[in-house]
Amino acid sequence: MLRTRFRRLAAATAVAVVGLGALAACGGGDDEATSGPVKLRFLSLAWQKESLQANKDLVAKWNAEHPDIQVEYVQGDWNSVHDQLLTSFEGGDAPDIVHYEASAIGEFAKQGYLADLSGLISNDLKGQIDQGVWDTVTYDGKVSGVPFLLESQVVIANKKLLDAAGVAVPPADGGWTWDEFQANAQKLTKPGQFGVAWALKSPTNRVLNLALNYDGKFFYTDGGRTEVKVGDPEKEIPKRIHDMIYTSKSASPEALGMSGADTLPGFFGGKYAMLPGSVSLRQQMVEQAPAGFEWVTLPPVKGLSAKQAANPQTLSVSADSKHKKQAAQFLEYFLNPTNMATLAKGDWLVPTGKQANEELVKLTGGKQGWDVAADSAQDLTVAPFQMADGYPEWKTKYATPALQQYFANKITLDQLATQLVDGGKQVLR
Repeated sequence: MLRTRFRRLAAATAVAVVGLGALAACGGGDDEATSGPVKLRFLSLAWQKESLQANKDLVAKWNAEHPDIQVEYVQGDWNSVHDQLLTSFEGGDAPDIVHYEASAIGEFAKQGYLADLSGLISNDLKGQIDQGVWDTVTYDGKVSGVPFLLESQVVIANKKLLDAAGVAVPPADGGWTWDEFQANAQKLTKPGQFGVAWALKSPTNRVLNLALNYDGKFFYTDGGRTEVKVGDPEKEIPKRIHDMIYTSKSASPEALGMSGADTLPGFFGGKYAMLPGSVSLRQQMVEQAPAGFEWVTLPPVKGLSAKQAANPQTLSVSADSKHKKQAAQFLEYFLNPTNMATLAKGDWLVPTGKQANEELVKLTGGKQGWDVAADSAQDLTVAPFQMADGYPEWKTKYATPALQQYFANKITLDQLATQLVDGGKQVLR
């Protein structure tokens, strides 16, 4: 989810990356409290210009206000951070504070590399974030990180095409049902124009994420054993997308092999009226849309609910850090509502904190889809696939190829289900 997005985009940035190994001499695990201020190393994966500046400004402000606890900002890179962290954790020279994502820190938490933050963070911070989001970073009852930025799935639409077809824009807190979405996609379809472009080059996370709309879990655990099951709830989203492509023909078949960015030229050219995608896609609308192009952000589509999988960016504290309390103090400061809102704005993502969401809407006036983005946070929660150890392998080897075949109309829905279940038997334990 998030890692895929950042690996694709971070490669295009000109941020200088400092390997963690080269910083081993800084001694993040050494006890430096006996002489001078406490020193903490903070590995940040911020990469966008505004986000980078916000991160560095907050660290500088903290250092100015806390001479006895000094934080060193270390620039990391989404492309290489996993291997670098693994090496540094095993070598005992990890940064005190680590920026990553919920789906990736589980591995480190289970190996004992991350501190349990349960007793280190305030009740106020805990209360700002919904329990379903905390669940994404909780392993064996231990909180392994503070979730602070979320990425929801919304719909970006061409306002002029919606107006021409008589399709009204729903309010930020009142998204369409799937039936309404499909019906409106049909209204927006005409010669030379598709109602929707589903960018499904990497379909697995998208499908499993949206499957929660119909309580589709895919991963079921019983008696300590996890297996993949594909029943009616799991089939609902794949079937609806497939029907849009091949039955109503309201979705473009050529978009199947595209990423979200690949669909933008066609979207700006009026070839597609709506783009389901990440809330962060709004940034590209602002930066790349032609002059005079009117776009709007539509709320998440609803099934039985509007639930989606939450894979937040996280801040963790190394279990080897000699200054866990001071690191937690920094996290409280760095992630207070105002600062969290600033960080979310810089990344075009959604803050996890309720007050931060309110401040973000005030800060932006709700423009550029920020009202929709903020409202979408309430439906983000942990999904079963996020807690399954074998998910990455299942996704790569079995789910992605099978879903690509299904959306290309090369296998049936039942054959898709069989391949997904059989793949689960190969990798889950």
